[in-house]
This record gives sequence, structure tokens and C-alpha cells, in this order.
Amino acid sequence: MIYLTGNHMKLNKLNTEETKVIVYKATEAPFSGEYDNFFEEGTYVCRQCDTPLYISDAKFHSGCGWPSFDSEIPGAVRRVPDKDGKRTEIICATCGAHLGHVFIGEKYTIKNTRHCVNSISLKFIPKK
Repeated sequence: MIYLTGNHMKLNKLNTEETKVIVYKATEAPFSGEYDNFFEEGTYVCRQCDTPLYISDAKFHSGCGWPSFDSEIPGAVRRVPDKDGKRTEIICATCGAHLGHVFIGEKYTIKNTRHCVNSISLKFIPKK
């Protein structure tokens, strides 16, 4: 873990690929992430700071190549305009880690929301 002074947040050490996505906002290749077709019970947390972000009940199969969730844990995810002005980026509300993008109006679920998240931005904690 890396200890940051000032806000006293402890961050997990990231490897090169994790840093590209989480810090520099890259996107992992579709259908390559460990959680794309993964549907066990538990909680998905931020890989950088371990903040709980999504509960497995919110995960659904969209076929897009990345894990999809129709809701986040309240207060855990922030939405910010993407640099391209066309999409809405989602970031960890605690540490600012890039998670992916959110899309509204696709009608995949009754909530009509799809958080398209890079697997590499997440860690999975199984339900005990």
C-alpha cells in the first residue's frame, strides 16, 4: 500500500496495466477482463483503495465485453463528464480511480442504467 500524506488515504500498489486504466483512464480490451462473465455473490471494491462500489445483485450480462451493473452502492461512485464530451465517466468517490463509463436509456434492466466497468479497476470480495 502507498500512504498519502494530507488526506491520509492508503492506496494499494498498482501494476503497470492497472495504472494505465485506473490512473491514466485507459480501457482494457473488451471480453478480456476477469469479471466480464463472472456472476458469484459478493461485493466489488475499488482496486486502488478497497472502497465497496457494487453489490453482485446489481451485475447483469450486457454482452458489451465489460462487467455491467445497473446501480452502485449509494455514494460510492461519482459521475463526471468525459474529456470527449460524449460520455459520462464513472470514478471511485473515495480515491478518484477511473472505473469506466455510465450509459442511460439502453433498456437492459428496469433501472435503465449500465455502468460499464473495467474489470481491472475492481477486486471481488466473495459473500461469506
